[in-house]
Amino acid sequence: MTGCLKPDYGESFAMPFRILVILLAFATIAAKPVKKPEPAATPKPVLAATPPDRGPKVRVALPNYDEETSVKLQIFLDNNYFGPGKIDGRMGEFFGKALVAYKRSHGLAETGAVDQSLIDQVPEAYTDYVIPPEAENFVGPTASKPSEQSKLKGMKYGSLLEFIAERFHSAEEFLKKLNPGVKMEELKVGDTVKVPNVLPFKIEDLHEGFAPAKPEYANRKVYIDTKEHFLLIYDDKTLVAEFPITPGSTTLPAPVGLWKILGIATLPTFRHDEGVLNHGVKSDQFFNLPPGPNNPVGILWIGLNKPHVGVHGTNNPETIGRAASHGCIRTANWDAARVKEMVTVGNPVSIFK
Repeated sequence: MTGCLKPDYGESFAMPFRILVILLAFATIAAKPVKKPEPAATPKPVLAATPPDRGPKVRVALPNYDEETSVKLQIFLDNNYFGPGKIDGRMGEFFGKALVAYKRSHGLAETGAVDQSLIDQVPEAYTDYVIPPEAENFVGPTASKPSEQSKLKGMKYGSLLEFIAERFHSAEEFLKKLNPGVKMEELKVGDTVKVPNVLPFKIEDLHEGFAPAKPEYANRKVYIDTKEHFLLIYDDKTLVAEFPITPGSTTLPAPVGLWKILGIATLPTFRHDEGVLNHGVKSDQFFNLPPGPNNPVGILWIGLNKPHVGVHGTNNPETIGRAASHGCIRTANWDAARVKEMVTVGNPVSIFK
Protein backbone atom coordinates (compact mmCIF):
# COMPACT_ATOMS: atom_id res chain seq x y z
CA MET A 1 0.00 0.00 0.00
CA THR A 2 1.07 3.57 -0.52
CA GLY A 3 0.88 6.00 2.36
CA CYS A 4 -0.48 9.52 2.20
CA LEU A 5 0.39 12.76 3.91
CA LYS A 6 -0.92 13.53 7.34
CA PRO A 7 -0.75 17.31 7.72
CA ASP A 8 -1.52 19.23 10.87
CA TYR A 9 -3.86 21.99 9.73
CA GLY A 10 -3.31 24.15 12.79
CA GLU A 11 -0.84 26.32 10.87
CA SER A 12 -0.60 24.58 7.52
CA PHE A 13 -2.59 26.98 5.38
CA ALA A 14 -3.46 29.89 7.63
CA MET A 15 -0.44 31.86 6.39
CA PRO A 16 0.82 29.95 3.34
CA PHE A 17 3.47 32.50 2.34
CA ARG A 18 4.59 33.53 5.83
CA ILE A 19 5.22 30.00 7.03
CA LEU A 20 5.80 27.00 4.83
CA VAL A 21 6.37 24.41 7.50
CA ILE A 22 3.63 21.79 7.32
CA LEU A 23 3.78 19.50 10.32
CA LEU A 24 3.37 15.77 9.98
CA ALA A 25 4.34 15.04 6.42
CA PHE A 26 3.86 18.15 4.39
CA ALA A 27 6.14 20.43 2.38
CA THR A 28 9.14 21.58 4.40
CA ILE A 29 10.13 24.59 2.34
CA ALA A 30 10.86 27.59 4.60
CA ALA A 31 9.81 28.57 8.09
CA LYS A 32 9.25 31.52 10.40
CA PRO A 33 8.29 30.74 14.01
CA VAL A 34 4.72 31.60 14.90
CA LYS A 35 2.55 30.76 17.84
CA LYS A 36 0.57 27.64 17.07
CA PRO A 37 -3.17 28.08 17.65
CA GLU A 38 -5.24 25.64 19.63
CA PRO A 39 -6.11 22.57 17.54
CA ALA A 40 -9.49 22.83 15.93
CA ALA A 41 -12.13 20.16 16.22
CA THR A 42 -12.23 17.61 13.44
CA PRO A 43 -14.47 19.09 10.73
CA LYS A 44 -17.53 17.23 9.60
CA PRO A 45 -18.67 17.00 6.00
CA VAL A 46 -21.48 19.28 4.94
CA LEU A 47 -24.33 16.77 4.64
CA ALA A 48 -23.64 13.91 2.28
CA ALA A 49 -21.56 14.31 -0.81
CA THR A 50 -23.71 14.56 -3.92
CA PRO A 51 -22.39 13.12 -7.17
CA PRO A 52 -22.76 15.22 -10.30
CA ASP A 53 -25.80 14.55 -12.45
CA ARG A 54 -24.06 12.40 -15.05
CA GLY A 55 -27.01 10.32 -16.13
CA PRO A 56 -26.90 6.51 -15.97
CA LYS A 57 -23.56 4.72 -15.83
CA VAL A 58 -22.62 3.76 -19.37
CA ARG A 59 -20.49 0.77 -20.33
CA VAL A 60 -19.50 0.80 -23.97
CA ALA A 61 -18.31 -1.89 -26.35
CA LEU A 62 -15.00 -0.71 -27.77
CA PRO A 63 -13.85 -1.47 -31.32
CA ASN A 64 -10.87 -3.75 -31.68
CA TYR A 65 -8.30 -1.25 -32.92
CA ASP A 66 -4.72 -2.11 -33.76
CA GLU A 67 -2.08 -1.01 -31.26
CA GLU A 68 -0.98 2.14 -33.08
CA THR A 69 -4.55 3.41 -33.47
CA SER A 70 -5.25 2.57 -29.84
CA VAL A 71 -2.22 4.60 -28.82
CA LYS A 72 -3.49 7.54 -30.89
CA LEU A 73 -6.86 7.37 -29.14
CA GLN A 74 -5.23 7.18 -25.71
CA ILE A 75 -3.08 10.18 -26.57
CA PHE A 76 -6.11 12.12 -27.82
CA LEU A 77 -7.99 11.59 -24.57
CA ASP A 78 -4.91 12.25 -22.44
CA ASN A 79 -4.10 15.49 -24.26
CA ASN A 80 -7.70 16.62 -23.71
CA TYR A 81 -7.60 16.00 -19.93
CA PHE A 82 -9.61 12.78 -19.91
CA GLY A 83 -7.03 10.35 -18.60
CA PRO A 84 -7.13 6.81 -20.04
CA GLY A 85 -4.53 5.56 -17.56
CA LYS A 86 -1.03 4.74 -18.74
CA ILE A 87 -0.52 4.70 -22.50
CA ASP A 88 0.00 1.11 -23.58
CA GLY A 89 -2.04 0.56 -26.75
CA ARG A 90 -4.71 -1.42 -24.92
CA MET A 91 -8.36 -0.41 -24.98
CA GLY A 92 -9.03 -1.12 -21.32
CA GLU A 93 -11.44 -0.06 -18.57
CA PHE A 94 -10.01 3.40 -17.99
CA PHE A 95 -10.00 4.11 -21.72
CA GLY A 96 -13.71 3.23 -22.01
CA LYS A 97 -14.65 5.42 -19.04
CA ALA A 98 -12.54 8.34 -20.29
CA LEU A 99 -14.08 8.07 -23.76
CA VAL A 100 -17.62 8.18 -22.38
CA ALA A 101 -16.72 11.13 -20.14
CA TYR A 102 -15.20 13.04 -23.05
CA LYS A 103 -18.27 12.41 -25.21
CA ARG A 104 -20.63 13.43 -22.45
CA SER A 105 -18.73 16.66 -21.85
CA HIS A 106 -18.90 17.51 -25.57
CA GLY A 107 -22.53 16.52 -26.14
CA LEU A 108 -21.69 13.46 -28.25
CA ALA A 109 -23.46 10.11 -28.35
CA GLU A 110 -22.11 7.99 -25.51
CA THR A 111 -21.02 4.98 -27.52
CA GLY A 112 -17.75 3.16 -28.04
CA ALA A 113 -17.48 4.43 -31.60
CA VAL A 114 -14.65 6.84 -32.26
CA ASP A 115 -14.94 9.40 -35.04
CA GLN A 116 -12.04 9.55 -37.45
CA SER A 117 -11.81 13.26 -36.70
CA LEU A 118 -10.64 12.41 -33.17
CA ILE A 119 -7.98 10.02 -34.41
CA ASP A 120 -6.85 12.59 -36.99
CA GLN A 121 -5.95 14.99 -34.18
CA VAL A 122 -3.01 12.70 -33.39
CA PRO A 123 -1.41 12.23 -36.84
CA GLU A 124 1.65 10.48 -35.39
CA ALA A 125 1.34 7.94 -32.58
CA TYR A 126 5.04 7.98 -31.78
CA THR A 127 7.98 10.35 -31.75
CA ASP A 128 11.71 10.13 -31.02
CA TYR A 129 13.05 11.49 -27.75
CA VAL A 130 16.74 12.30 -27.46
CA ILE A 131 17.78 12.14 -23.81
CA PRO A 132 19.15 15.58 -22.84
CA PRO A 133 21.96 16.14 -20.31
CA GLU A 134 19.58 17.72 -17.78
CA ALA A 135 17.64 14.44 -17.51
CA GLU A 136 20.40 13.14 -15.26
CA ASN A 137 19.48 15.80 -12.68
CA PHE A 138 16.33 13.81 -11.91
CA VAL A 139 17.95 10.38 -11.58
CA GLY A 140 19.74 9.22 -8.47
CA PRO A 141 20.11 6.65 -5.67
CA THR A 142 16.96 4.97 -4.37
CA ALA A 143 16.09 3.03 -1.24
CA SER A 144 13.17 0.85 -0.16
CA LYS A 145 13.09 1.44 3.61
CA PRO A 146 11.90 4.76 5.10
CA SER A 147 14.94 4.83 7.39
CA GLU A 148 17.18 4.72 4.32
CA GLN A 149 15.00 6.99 2.18
CA SER A 150 15.18 9.73 4.81
CA LYS A 151 18.94 9.94 4.29
CA LEU A 152 18.67 10.67 0.57
CA LYS A 153 19.01 14.21 -0.77
CA GLY A 154 15.97 13.65 -2.94
CA MET A 155 13.67 10.81 -3.95
CA LYS A 156 14.59 10.82 -7.63
CA TYR A 157 13.94 8.37 -10.44
CA GLY A 158 15.99 5.21 -10.19
CA SER A 159 16.85 5.17 -13.89
CA LEU A 160 16.53 7.10 -17.13
CA LEU A 161 13.97 4.48 -18.22
CA GLU A 162 11.75 5.37 -15.26
CA PHE A 163 12.21 9.08 -16.02
CA ILE A 164 11.15 8.60 -19.66
CA ALA A 165 8.23 6.31 -18.81
CA GLU A 166 6.67 8.89 -16.50
CA ARG A 167 7.47 11.75 -18.85
CA PHE A 168 5.47 10.08 -21.61
CA HIS A 169 2.72 8.60 -19.40
CA SER A 170 3.73 5.02 -20.19
CA ALA A 171 4.64 1.72 -18.62
CA GLU A 172 8.31 0.74 -18.76
CA GLU A 173 7.41 -2.57 -20.38
CA PHE A 174 5.57 -0.77 -23.18
CA LEU A 175 8.62 1.39 -23.89
CA LYS A 176 10.76 -1.74 -24.05
CA LYS A 177 8.33 -3.17 -26.57
CA LEU A 178 8.56 -0.01 -28.69
CA ASN A 179 12.36 -0.15 -28.66
CA PRO A 180 13.41 -3.73 -29.48
CA GLY A 181 17.14 -4.21 -29.47
CA VAL A 182 17.72 -1.17 -27.24
CA LYS A 183 19.17 -1.84 -23.78
CA MET A 184 16.58 0.24 -21.98
CA GLU A 185 18.09 -0.46 -18.57
CA GLU A 186 21.39 1.05 -19.74
CA LEU A 187 20.20 4.29 -21.36
CA LYS A 188 22.51 7.30 -21.32
CA VAL A 189 22.46 10.95 -22.32
CA GLY A 190 22.27 11.35 -26.09
CA ASP A 191 20.41 8.08 -26.72
CA THR A 192 17.27 8.22 -28.87
CA VAL A 193 14.14 6.44 -27.66
CA LYS A 194 10.80 5.89 -29.42
CA VAL A 195 7.97 7.15 -27.20
CA PRO A 196 4.23 7.91 -27.41
CA ASN A 197 3.62 11.33 -28.95
CA VAL A 198 1.73 12.61 -25.91
CA LEU A 199 2.17 16.03 -24.29
CA PRO A 200 5.03 15.24 -21.89
CA PHE A 201 5.05 15.58 -18.13
CA LYS A 202 7.91 18.03 -17.49
CA ILE A 203 9.16 17.55 -13.97
CA GLU A 204 11.73 20.28 -14.56
CA ASP A 205 8.88 22.81 -14.58
CA LEU A 206 7.91 21.96 -10.97
CA HIS A 207 9.26 23.88 -7.98
CA GLU A 208 8.84 23.34 -4.26
CA GLY A 209 6.19 25.58 -2.78
CA PHE A 210 2.52 26.41 -2.66
CA ALA A 211 0.45 26.95 -5.78
CA PRO A 212 -0.90 30.53 -5.97
CA ALA A 213 -4.64 31.09 -5.83
CA LYS A 214 -6.45 31.05 -9.17
CA PRO A 215 -9.53 33.30 -8.84
CA GLU A 216 -10.65 32.34 -12.35
CA TYR A 217 -11.27 28.79 -11.06
CA ALA A 218 -13.31 29.78 -8.00
CA ASN A 219 -16.47 28.19 -9.45
CA ARG A 220 -14.85 24.81 -10.05
CA LYS A 221 -15.86 21.67 -8.18
CA VAL A 222 -13.97 18.41 -7.69
CA TYR A 223 -15.77 15.08 -7.46
CA ILE A 224 -14.15 11.85 -6.28
CA ASP A 225 -16.01 8.81 -7.58
CA THR A 226 -14.76 6.04 -5.29
CA LYS A 227 -16.67 3.34 -7.16
CA GLU A 228 -15.56 4.20 -10.70
CA HIS A 229 -12.09 5.30 -9.53
CA PHE A 230 -12.08 8.71 -11.18
CA LEU A 231 -11.49 12.31 -10.14
CA LEU A 232 -13.73 14.74 -12.04
CA ILE A 233 -13.35 18.50 -12.34
CA TYR A 234 -16.38 20.64 -13.19
CA ASP A 235 -16.40 24.30 -14.13
CA ASP A 236 -19.84 25.26 -12.90
CA LYS A 237 -21.90 22.51 -14.61
CA THR A 238 -19.42 21.64 -17.35
CA LEU A 239 -17.14 18.61 -17.02
CA VAL A 240 -13.63 19.76 -18.01
CA ALA A 241 -11.40 16.88 -16.87
CA GLU A 242 -11.44 13.33 -15.54
CA PHE A 243 -8.43 11.37 -14.24
CA PRO A 244 -7.99 7.81 -12.88
CA ILE A 245 -7.41 7.48 -9.13
CA THR A 246 -7.05 5.06 -6.26
CA PRO A 247 -9.51 6.21 -3.52
CA GLY A 248 -8.41 4.74 -0.19
CA SER A 249 -8.93 1.10 0.76
CA THR A 250 -11.45 -1.20 2.41
CA THR A 251 -9.98 -0.59 5.88
CA LEU A 252 -9.16 3.09 5.32
CA PRO A 253 -11.62 4.36 2.67
CA ALA A 254 -11.64 7.89 1.32
CA PRO A 255 -14.08 9.80 3.58
CA VAL A 256 -17.46 10.30 1.95
CA GLY A 257 -18.59 13.87 2.34
CA LEU A 258 -18.28 17.41 1.06
CA TRP A 259 -14.89 18.96 1.84
CA LYS A 260 -12.81 21.79 0.44
CA ILE A 261 -9.25 22.44 -0.69
CA LEU A 262 -7.14 24.18 1.95
CA GLY A 263 -3.87 24.34 0.04
CA ILE A 264 -1.82 22.87 -2.78
CA ALA A 265 1.88 22.04 -2.37
CA THR A 266 4.27 20.93 -5.09
CA LEU A 267 7.18 18.56 -4.36
CA PRO A 268 6.24 18.05 -0.70
CA THR A 269 8.30 16.38 2.00
CA PHE A 270 6.61 13.28 3.43
CA ARG A 271 6.62 12.40 7.11
CA HIS A 272 6.45 8.61 7.29
CA ASP A 273 4.71 7.89 10.58
CA GLU A 274 3.24 4.40 10.94
CA GLY A 275 1.00 5.61 13.74
CA VAL A 276 -0.67 8.15 11.48
CA LEU A 277 -0.68 5.94 8.39
CA ASN A 278 -2.35 3.01 10.10
CA HIS A 279 -4.28 4.54 12.97
CA GLY A 280 -4.51 8.29 12.37
CA VAL A 281 -2.50 9.04 15.52
CA LYS A 282 0.88 10.78 15.67
CA SER A 283 3.82 8.90 17.11
CA ASP A 284 7.40 9.83 17.91
CA GLN A 285 8.70 7.18 15.50
CA PHE A 286 8.85 8.80 12.09
CA PHE A 287 11.09 9.61 9.13
CA ASN A 288 11.03 12.73 6.97
CA LEU A 289 11.34 11.66 3.35
CA PRO A 290 12.70 14.27 0.90
CA PRO A 291 10.81 15.59 -2.15
CA GLY A 292 10.93 13.93 -5.55
CA PRO A 293 8.89 11.85 -7.98
CA ASN A 294 9.55 8.70 -5.95
CA ASN A 295 8.28 10.26 -2.74
CA PRO A 296 5.32 8.15 -1.47
CA VAL A 297 2.99 11.03 -2.34
CA GLY A 298 4.71 11.83 -5.60
CA ILE A 299 5.02 15.42 -6.76
CA LEU A 300 1.86 16.92 -5.26
CA TRP A 301 -0.23 17.24 -2.12
CA ILE A 302 -3.69 18.87 -2.19
CA GLY A 303 -4.79 19.21 1.41
CA LEU A 304 -8.46 19.04 2.40
CA ASN A 305 -10.20 20.28 5.53
CA LYS A 306 -10.36 16.66 6.63
CA PRO A 307 -7.27 15.90 8.74
CA HIS A 308 -4.85 13.41 7.18
CA VAL A 309 -6.69 13.28 3.83
CA GLY A 310 -5.79 14.79 0.48
CA VAL A 311 -5.24 14.25 -3.23
CA HIS A 312 -1.67 13.36 -4.15
CA GLY A 313 0.67 11.80 -6.69
CA THR A 314 2.37 8.43 -6.44
CA ASN A 315 5.71 6.70 -6.72
CA ASN A 316 4.10 3.78 -8.55
CA PRO A 317 1.71 4.78 -11.36
CA GLU A 318 1.23 1.11 -12.30
CA THR A 319 -1.02 0.71 -9.24
CA ILE A 320 -3.49 3.52 -9.97
CA GLY A 321 -7.04 2.21 -9.81
CA ARG A 322 -5.92 -1.11 -8.38
CA ALA A 323 -3.77 -1.08 -5.24
CA ALA A 324 -5.04 0.57 -2.06
CA SER A 325 -3.93 3.79 -0.38
CA HIS A 326 -4.25 4.97 3.22
CA GLY A 327 -7.54 6.84 2.90
CA CYS A 328 -6.26 9.43 0.42
CA ILE A 329 -6.91 9.96 -3.28
CA ARG A 330 -3.87 8.91 -5.29
CA THR A 331 -3.22 9.60 -8.97
CA ALA A 332 -0.31 9.35 -11.40
CA ASN A 333 2.24 12.17 -11.16
CA TRP A 334 1.52 13.34 -14.70
CA ASP A 335 -2.18 13.66 -13.85
CA ALA A 336 -1.47 15.22 -10.44
CA ALA A 337 0.54 17.96 -12.14
CA ARG A 338 -2.44 18.77 -14.36
CA VAL A 339 -4.97 18.70 -11.52
CA LYS A 340 -2.79 21.30 -9.78
CA GLU A 341 -3.23 23.65 -12.72
CA MET A 342 -7.01 23.21 -12.88
CA VAL A 343 -8.17 23.82 -9.29
CA THR A 344 -7.63 26.38 -6.56
CA VAL A 345 -7.86 26.86 -2.80
CA GLY A 346 -11.46 26.88 -1.61
CA ASN A 347 -12.85 24.59 -4.30
CA PRO A 348 -15.33 22.07 -2.88
CA VAL A 349 -14.35 18.40 -3.07
CA SER A 350 -17.23 15.94 -3.05
CA ILE A 351 -16.29 12.33 -2.23
CA PHE A 352 -19.05 9.83 -2.95
CA LYS A 353 -19.64 6.13 -3.46
